[in-house]
Amino acid sequence: MTDQPVHATTAPATAPGAAMDRRIARAPVRWWRRREVLATVALLVVAVLLWRLLPASGSTDVASANVEIGEVTRAPFADYLPVRATVAPRVTTLVGVLAGGQVEKLLVQDGAMVIEGQPLATLANPELRLEVLTREASIAGQLGQVAGENLGIERNRLDRAGQIAQANYDLIKARRDLSIRQQLHDQGFLSDAGVKSYAEEAAYQEKRLAQLQTGGAAEARITATQGSRLDDTRGRLERNMAAVRAGLDSLTIRASASGRLTNFTIQPGQALKPGDPAGQIDSEGSWKLTADVDEYYLGRVVVGQKAHAGDAGLSVSKVLPAVKDGRFRVELIFDHAAPAGLNRGQTLDIRITLGSTAPALVAPVGGWLEAGGGSSVFVLDADGEHARRRAVKTGRRNPEQVEILSGLSAGERIVTTNTASVKGDIINLR
Repeated sequence: MTDQPVHATTAPATAPGAAMDRRIARAPVRWWRRREVLATVALLVVAVLLWRLLPASGSTDVASANVEIGEVTRAPFADYLPVRATVAPRVTTLVGVLAGGQVEKLLVQDGAMVIEGQPLATLANPELRLEVLTREASIAGQLGQVAGENLGIERNRLDRAGQIAQANYDLIKARRDLSIRQQLHDQGFLSDAGVKSYAEEAAYQEKRLAQLQTGGAAEARITATQGSRLDDTRGRLERNMAAVRAGLDSLTIRASASGRLTNFTIQPGQALKPGDPAGQIDSEGSWKLTADVDEYYLGRVVVGQKAHAGDAGLSVSKVLPAVKDGRFRVELIFDHAAPAGLNRGQTLDIRITLGSTAPALVAPVGGWLEAGGGSSVFVLDADGEHARRRAVKTGRRNPEQVEILSGLSAGERIVTTNTASVKGDIINLR
């Protein structure tokens, strides 16, 4: 019997555990947890952080700890200028070398008190000594010639006086003889011819005396002029002789004034030329003060202003307007005797009075004056987190205060530190 195929219906085979898997429905995502919402919130947070952390355009972030704040107030303003002054001699006289030479001997030491004309050192210069001797001999010869001419003039004067005296005597004698002969003639003892010769002799002697007197007067005028010129020549030669001899005296260095000798540093054997400095003499006990002042006060410090150094009163005696390194120099003298114990080079703190004390709108001084030259300042907002640049006008200053002329009001707070590095017109205080 043939087996027929049996067609049976069978279920399809399933994977192991397939009966356990089933689809589970997802829960709906809440709106605040959606990706779009989270991205938007993140962007907003980043924007806020950037707004808080990054400075706005035209502003600069500055740490609050690095900023000094001052308040504008109305208070008494003391108009004075404090400076540090240096003690200096009121008069300093230089000691120079008149004639060159080699230092032969020192007669005083540096720092000694000297009097005017006192010898300080001697110099050796053989060539100068020989030249002086030669010139002395030449001048002495010229003086001898002048003396000889004066002697000749005097001899001529005496000769002329002798001639006039002789002529005068001869005239007297001739007149006496004529008088005798005239009496004899009148008595008839003598003829006219006998009287005539005596009359002619008397006339001759009278004319001769007149000529001698006229010539003597002319000669006296000439010799007077010549004598005056010879006197001038003799005086000039004598002065030249004194100057020549002074050339030897110039080999001695002398004190040009009385006081304390300083910077006297020459040494024996040292060669010096004419005009070389040998030292200086300071007026001992007579002092002045010198001070360098900021050029800001150039127009405000004038001669005659009063100043004080402790209890000592001073006055500005000189203002040297030349500005060097932003400063100019002033000199002050004591109104009365200088305090005891001062020494050259000593420094003193003084106050120069520029004006009287009066109420004013003032602000603290600080680096802000250097940053903008006092023409602008950063003023704090009411919240104290921002400071904005504002134009101001300043006036007088002292070491603690600056006078505000416009741009600020009492009670406002300003940044007093140096803001030169700030970019823009706003400071964000962090």
